[in-house]
Order: sequence, then structure tokens, then C-alpha cells
Amino acid sequence: MSFIHVTSLGVFGVSINKYEVFSRVVELGSLTKAGEMLGYTQSGISHAITSLETEFGFPLLTRNRSGIKLTANGEQIIKLIRDILKGNERLQEEVASIHGLKVGTVRIGTFTSVSVHWLPGMIKQFQIDYPQINFELIEGDYREIEQWIEDGVIDCGFVSLPTKAIVQAFSLKQDRMLCLVPLDHPLRDQPFITFEQIKAEPFIIPKAGSDYDVRRVLDKAQIKPRIKFAAGDDYAIIAMVENGLGISILPELVLQGRDHKVRLLELEDQSYRSLGIAIHAMKYSSPATKRFIQHVQQWLQV
Repeated sequence: MSFIHVTSLGVFGVSINKYEVFSRVVELGSLTKAGEMLGYTQSGISHAITSLETEFGFPLLTRNRSGIKLTANGEQIIKLIRDILKGNERLQEEVASIHGLKVGTVRIGTFTSVSVHWLPGMIKQFQIDYPQINFELIEGDYREIEQWIEDGVIDCGFVSLPTKAIVQAFSLKQDRMLCLVPLDHPLRDQPFITFEQIKAEPFIIPKAGSDYDVRRVLDKAQIKPRIKFAAGDDYAIIAMVENGLGISILPELVLQGRDHKVRLLELEDQSYRSLGIAIHAMKYSSPATKRFIQHVQQWLQV
């Protein structure tokens, strides 16, 4: 009978560092970027990947002019590698917790309005009590964030509820949806805008993956607007409305704290988006992630 000692080594005697290198290369799609993040030379990164492939006995990555891509075997391995890394991180955090230390890293998926209006204050207050807990923020759209949670790329992520992925989510706040029209628009002085009026106007919609909230409003009203433009950034949409290229619908949180040259109109049915924070499963989350989720819920109740 033989035993594998679990210290800083993983299965097949491969160090956790090689797993981290492999995971970062896949996440960033570049040997150079992974090296910059981890503090290794490109040759060091290449050596770690080659060594890992030798240990496993099959290629993990293909390299071509378009960049780095997982092989079929690599696709099977990456989720397990991320699980091992998360398990190792949880182990280190639990050991530190037993010794009275509060350490760890929380990887958060976020989008623009939360990054601008929520996260700075949340993290600042959180680090008063937990200064040794670090954060990595990865920005994406709703679809990307849900996929990152499922794939184990991030520990938790802000989402619009209900989610399309199989994740565990916690409701945080109802965010009012508003219609944006140019300052000189004929409808600017109305107390609210009807869906029939929206239907008749050129419409600017967020790109696919960020359009869940607007699509829900439009589907509920059973209208199909005259979509003239699709834009990937909330503030680009606002600028397009300012310049008279159309009207749009955006969440109130996006519009806070800036002097936009647009008129904001209520929708006739006062629609909302439901913001939440999601994880793969609370029971498998690290102590640092659990603390942060609890903090987020408390921060928004103040």
C-alpha cells in the first residue's frame, strides 16, 4: 500500500505551482501574460507546461498564430486542476484561520455599474476587518460571469437574476430600469414613456450577453423595438443617446453619479432588474469568499 503526502504537491508529484501556471495560461490565453502575472519568464512558463505534459503523458495545449488553445485532453483536465487549486487555497485559509489569521484571495466576476458604484466601497470597508484578504476583479458580461463561475475561474460573481447557469445565487437589490432620451427629444417632458412610444423610436441595445435586463423588459411588454445599434459598453450607449442616435433602456445604477446630457423617463410599468451575487456552491467556497458574500449582503442593507 502506498500513500501520497498532500503538502505543496498535487497528484503525480506535480507541484501546485505548475497547476497555477497551467490555469493562468488558459485563463489569459497567453504564456507572456501568465508570466507577467506570476512573475516568471516566458521560458519558465513554457518549461512548467512542458513538464506538466510530460508528467501526464499527453499534450494539454496547442500553440499557433491565433494563440493558446486547450487540447481535448486539456479540456478534461482544466476543471480538475482548478478544483485542486481551490482546494489547496481553502486548505491554506483553514489552517490560517485555526492560527487566528484571516487570509486568502477572492476572485470576483463583475460588470461596469457594480465595479464603479459598489465594489470600491465594499472592498474598502471589508479590508478594515480583513486586511490580508486580497481581491482579483475580472470584468465581463452576465453570460461570461455565469460561465466563469461554472468553470471555476472565479469564486463569485455579480449577476442579474434569474441566472441562466446552474449556480447558487443570493438576491441583493432591485435596480429600476429607465428609458434614456436626448435632451431635445419631443417626449422629454413626459412623466413616463409608453412601450408603444418606445416601439416607434430608433433603439440602442446592449450587446448580446449584457442585454438580459433590457430583453426581459421588452419581452414582458411584448414589443420589438427598431434596433438601430448594439453597443458593448453602458457609457457608450449613453453617449450615443446624448448625440441623438436613438433611445435606450438602462438600469438606474449605471446612470448614478454622472452628469449625463440625457433625459430619464420612467417606464409605464416600472420595471426592475434583480441584482445578485452567485457562487458555484456555498459549502465548497473558501472562508474568504464566504466572509465576502456575507459582507456584501450587510453592506447593501446599510
